[in-house]
Amino acid sequence: MNLFQKNNTFKIVLCALLIALVSSCRGTKSVIASGVPSDKLSAKQVIKQHDKSEADFKTMNAKVAIDLIQGEKEQGHTFNLRMEKDKVIWLSASFGMARMMITPNKVQFYNKLDNEYFDGNYQLLSEVVGVDLDFNKVQNILLGQAIFNLQDQVHEVAISDNAYALSPKDQEAFLELFYLINPSHFKIDSLQMYQALERRMLQVDYASYQEVNKQIIPQNIKIVAVDHEDEVKITLEFKSVALDGEVRFPFNIPAGYKEIEIK
Repeated sequence: MNLFQKNNTFKIVLCALLIALVSSCRGTKSVIASGVPSDKLSAKQVIKQHDKSEADFKTMNAKVAIDLIQGEKEQGHTFNLRMEKDKVIWLSASFGMARMMITPNKVQFYNKLDNEYFDGNYQLLSEVVGVDLDFNKVQNILLGQAIFNLQDQVHEVAISDNAYALSPKDQEAFLELFYLINPSHFKIDSLQMYQALERRMLQVDYASYQEVNKQIIPQNIKIVAVDHEDEVKITLEFKSVALDGEVRFPFNIPAGYKEIEIK
């Protein structure tokens, strides 16, 4: 099954969820990345600084404009993104026409335009990016952190494009993984995953960062996802964000909708 050929609303919501990050709002300021990488830092030291850079908050409420390009087709939508860290990630299109909610145990989605819904586990999201996903991995992508626990493997570090190029010392045959770590604040500048045998590629570039409530979080993002001959490009512009406010997660699959099945 080629997941990039599903209905457009479902595809946009999936991609938005996997890469959406927090961006500009009143009271925020752009972070000037003026640091220079040092060849004296070991891979362990870079990993330690990256782990310390994770944003610390309880809840998030943001609005993001997403543009998606596939071939000659281009379309844009505005989404509301809410999160209770480590517990719930919720995404809603304008007027509630499509919604997704994920928790550590479940992935749910419905689309009013096509009268479809999905209620299951992480298999569908995992097939989209070609990596076994769970809640923590999805949340890390949302926050600009490494998708895997960097402490679980021995890594090598080099300097490339004014950043720390970090990669596992022993790359797996079916998956090549690379990170570019910013030397100013040690957040990710780029995440690159390749599956040569499956002819899949995912690249997430974090073009700029900003400070929100003393937390360093992403500001502008560009994504390229390739599955065989299909290529999807996505750009995100976050219009507003608030941290640590009260949030709700309304979600109720309407009666009579057709279930999206994994084949």
